Parts: sequence; structure tokens; C-alpha cells
Amino acid sequence: MSDAAIDAKVDITNVVCPVTFVKTKVALEELEDGQVLEVRLNDGEPIRNVPRSLKDEGHKVTGVTKTDDGTWLLTVVKSGLVS
Repeated sequence: MSDAAIDAKVDITNVVCPVTFVKTKVALEELEDGQVLEVRLNDGEPIRNVPRSLKDEGHKVTGVTKTDDGTWLLTVVKSGLVS
């Protein structure tokens, strides 16, 4: 996915679960339905839990990519179904 399709970015590599999901959720709240958020997160618990939690809330995870520095880039489309 190119940067042109990304509406906002958040880096949560400096926080631990469950704050990782909270920061991601706050960033999504700033977006309109259908906009795309890119999340940079660490390996381990964050990459296991954050995508699952986003899907559980009805958002669409459109990409999960491991980067050269060992972090992950997650792209998610905000869904209007979330209250």
C-alpha cells in the first residue's frame, strides 16, 4: 500500500499492551469512516492482539507487513459500524 492511501499514522512501539490498542483506537477516532490508519507496532503481544481487537470492533485490517527493523506496519480501514 502506498503512502498516498494512508490518511494518518501512529507509532505505538514505545508503549505496552493494553495501551497499544487504546492508542490505536484513539487515533482511529480522529478519522472519518473509510479512512486508513497505519500503525507501527512491535513484534509479540502487540502484533498478536491489536489486529484481532480491531477486527473484533468491526474495522478492516488491510495489511500486516514486517519491516526491516523488526517492527510491523498494520493498515486498517475505519468502519462506521463501531459505536
